[in-house]
Amino acid sequence: MKYFLIAGEPSGDMHAATLMTEIKNNDPQAEFLYFGGDLMQKQGGTLLMHYRNMAYMGILPVLLNLRTIQKNFRYAETQLLQFNPDILILIDYPGFNLRMAGFAKKHNIETAYYISPKVWAWKTKRVKKIKKYVDKMYTIFPFETNFYKQYNYPVKYVGNPVWDIIRKVNESPASKKDFCQQNNLNNKPIIALLAGSRNDEINLLLPVMEEVAHAKKDYQFVIAGAPGKDEAYYRQILNKDIPIVFGQTYQLVQNSEVAIVASGTATLETALLKTPQIVVYKMSMGWFLEMFRGVILKTKFFSLVNLVAEKEIVKELFQSKVIPDIINEELDKILSDANYRSSILKGYEDIIDKLHSEGAALKAARDIVESIKR
Repeated sequence: MKYFLIAGEPSGDMHAATLMTEIKNNDPQAEFLYFGGDLMQKQGGTLLMHYRNMAYMGILPVLLNLRTIQKNFRYAETQLLQFNPDILILIDYPGFNLRMAGFAKKHNIETAYYISPKVWAWKTKRVKKIKKYVDKMYTIFPFETNFYKQYNYPVKYVGNPVWDIIRKVNESPASKKDFCQQNNLNNKPIIALLAGSRNDEINLLLPVMEEVAHAKKDYQFVIAGAPGKDEAYYRQILNKDIPIVFGQTYQLVQNSEVAIVASGTATLETALLKTPQIVVYKMSMGWFLEMFRGVILKTKFFSLVNLVAEKEIVKELFQSKVIPDIINEELDKILSDANYRSSILKGYEDIIDKLHSEGAALKAARDIVESIKR
């Protein structure tokens, strides 16, 4: 059978690749055409467009790249009709994917959504589009399932794919000595810097993180290089010679005392790796969102860690609060207050209990394959 997938960022690429593996296990004749990344490409099929040519975050970047985005839509629509898949599988990335879901519905192509858009946080009106255009929704958080119940929209909770991945990583933790030797790092305690994957968030967050690094001489700060980026990209932003590691984010986080993390999937990964963290979120024209946060944002928290816990486990810093002084103050608290650090780790255990499941991608893949075989 034929599967058309769309993932517009690194986390989507990761989840889609795992889903493709499980689809192949259930449908050995599976054909794939997709928008995505390197991990999906390793699963076979044809990559039509890489996510690095699609990832625009914030009001200004979207407006500045509107012509490119429209061109990408038209290309996706043309390829979808030519391929005529048995199903269109969408992974998060709602601005693009919900439009594609509407187009697919108009042409009688079945649609499945794996990794729900964050409609529970903001733009709740998108639920109407989801109900109208999406045939199957697979949720990965219990609170998402409860959210959709309010709108009488049936979904299938399959467990959390991040848990499936991190569980395997935790079974064979990386040695700090080996990690440091492999990456030419010294013996100082490590603070990990995860500045996100999109150009806009990296450009906004990394200079702030660099200032924090300058103030902490007793620690070594190490940047987790994002997929699709190279060292030259980071060096043009940085003034300080901060080490960068690529393809080793989990090992870096495992061996860090604290991580400063851009809001997104990485916050949940950091929690499951049991490393205390500070969550930061900053975007172009974010002052507007900050001004009307109470109206626009429908949840008390924005980090996945606190959303899953339904209380504050880790400190969230939003827009104007993302400054070196405030970050340093929180870092000092985590590094020097044993009780505070312990409370974060205890909160992580509660999150693990909530998300503990096995085979999210397997469950979704089986259901997708069985539905289109009928």
